Amino acid sequence: MTRWLFLLYGGVAYLLFFAAILYGMGFIGGIVVPKTIDGPLAPPTTALVVVINVLLLGAFAVQHNVMARPAFKSWWTRIVPPAIERSTFVAAASLLLMLLYWQWRPIPDRLWRIENWPAQAAIWTLYGIGWLVVFYSTFLIDHFELFGLKQVVRHFRGLPVDATPFSERSLYRWVRHPLMLGFLIAFWAAPTMTLGRLLFAGVCTVWIFFSIWLEERDLLQILGEPYRRYRGRTSMILPLPRGAGSDEM
Repeated sequence: MTRWLFLLYGGVAYLLFFAAILYGMGFIGGIVVPKTIDGPLAPPTTALVVVINVLLLGAFAVQHNVMARPAFKSWWTRIVPPAIERSTFVAAASLLLMLLYWQWRPIPDRLWRIENWPAQAAIWTLYGIGWLVVFYSTFLIDHFELFGLKQVVRHFRGLPVDATPFSERSLYRWVRHPLMLGFLIAFWAAPTMTLGRLLFAGVCTVWIFFSIWLEERDLLQILGEPYRRYRGRTSMILPLPRGAGSDEM
């Protein structure tokens, strides 16, 4: 019975993630979904709107960064079975994203709007490429392990919940964090940039680089010298020759 419950729980968590990420693509791009990142200014003053939006983004950032830390996982898995630890992380992150979409307050003041249709097409293409890089990167890591399905399936089959070892392949030969690169492209590729979109992209960019710093600190402790060598020969975000960049890029 526990195996079936864990399998169901992991499946629901994965569906929540899929719903959240698909809605997020429309929310950020301003397409298809009923509520997007832009729209009429919400009733409170602009200053209060900024505070509310930053708190919403901060709630997701804190949850993500705290629950992803090895020390927290070590404590958390004394309460939550290891088989559903990742699914619980995914479900919490997905619900916080849905809260963000629901409670987000637009700030419609425009900083720029590109009217030239070839330029618009190029930016929309870049937006799509960003999301393709995101999804492709998840499969390079192990998509189903990243979002908790592999763990519950292995538990259902009576197999140990083992983590997939780090593999330097494809995009990971060029940059250490292609997943985050994809998000950055999608967040900033905007034919129309409003103050609300700028706030979202700016806060998320700060969070991404802080998350990378935390993750690399953990990876250096866990993997040691092999990761240090990998870090020395690849760029952080931009796919530049190692001699042309630095650890900050």
